[in-house]
Amino acid sequence: MSRIALVTGASSGIGRATALELARQGYCIIATGRREERLQELKECIHEVPVHTLTFDVRDKTAVEQALASLPADWQQVEVLVNNAGNAHGLSPLQEGDAEDWDAMIDINVKGLLYVTQAVLPYMRKNKKGHIINIGSIAGKEVYPNGNVYCASKHAVDALSKAMRMDLVQEGIKVSEVNPGLVETEFSEVRFKGDKNRAAAVYQGYAPLQAQDIAELIGFMVTRPAHVNLAEVLVLPADQASATIVNKK
Repeated sequence: MSRIALVTGASSGIGRATALELARQGYCIIATGRREERLQELKECIHEVPVHTLTFDVRDKTAVEQALASLPADWQQVEVLVNNAGNAHGLSPLQEGDAEDWDAMIDINVKGLLYVTQAVLPYMRKNKKGHIINIGSIAGKEVYPNGNVYCASKHAVDALSKAMRMDLVQEGIKVSEVNPGLVETEFSEVRFKGDKNRAAAVYQGYAPLQAQDIAELIGFMVTRPAHVNLAEVLVLPADQASATIVNKK
């Protein structure tokens, strides 16, 4: 089988676009997510390479381990892991925050990344090669009002990416981090509990990044020569200068 890439959160947004992009580059795709019907739709869109889907919630350590252990032998040699699954819930000051929202962000953005990475690492370590790409955020570089726990979770992704790079450098495994600014996906709709009008307003008055922009960047990263690692990339819309400064017209 050709090279294999595993993409978490592949049912929508950056994850879906990344799966499509890596398939175009010839990677066989393991697409994971919680929404089986979306994963099947993605599978039907990919004709260049074989696709294997796994439906599980990255928050569930047992489910992660069981799903990845269930991979057929010829699908186990994962060369690229894109830890994309993540979310934001709510936009409130800490004193008004919802503990369930906090748990969801920490469990998915931090613990889910750890569970999936640890489950995939044995294959990479055995082969003495691999590339792990963690999807962080500008929120992992800055803090903004009412972003408290989401920013904390993405700061954790930033710290883990650096630590993983140190831990794995002698294993022949690259670790990279992509930190997007404003990307027009379902992200804001989830954050605002399905309020489509409030979510749409986030992306009005300027040209936000699109999921394909991030996917193409990831595609570039994984095609660099073996001696090159784009360790950290911050990518913003041209109209965005920081987490809080956007040139809306």
